[in-house]
Amino acid sequence: MDDEGAIRLRRIILKLARQLNASSTGEGLTPSQASVLGLIVARGPLGLTELGELEGINPTMLSRVIGRLVDMNLITRTPDPADLRSVSVVSTAAGGRVDKQIKARRAAGLSQCVELLPPEQAAALTEAMPALENLAETMRQLARSGVAQPASQSH
Repeated sequence: MDDEGAIRLRRIILKLARQLNASSTGEGLTPSQASVLGLIVARGPLGLTELGELEGINPTMLSRVIGRLVDMNLITRTPDPADLRSVSVVSTAAGGRVDKQIKARRAAGLSQCVELLPPEQAAALTEAMPALENLAETMRQLARSGVAQPASQSH
């Protein structure tokens, strides 16, 4: 992909991310809180280091998000018996219900928008999903390995 294509793809992804995050998650959660809860529900129990890497947020921010989710009784912290300095987080039943409601609301909103597209564009989005998933995973692995990412451009 040439530079212009990469810039265009980045702009599109950022615009979609802003619009998806701006959509109300409901349940009084911020987009970051909803995202962390979703990971915990899907993959829990998770250690905080792994959760921070998966979510791509710093330990201070993660600590605030975890604290809020614990305060809302959506997750619980469980100390590691082998290392009392380490904890895992797991979803409560209420956390699972809230995550399901958020995902259903978001999916319905996105599906409604996709249905407004011409059928060939909706089909193209479906066909592009594996490539986009691979792109996201490749970018995550590069970031994790410390390979320098291109400087952020605000366009």
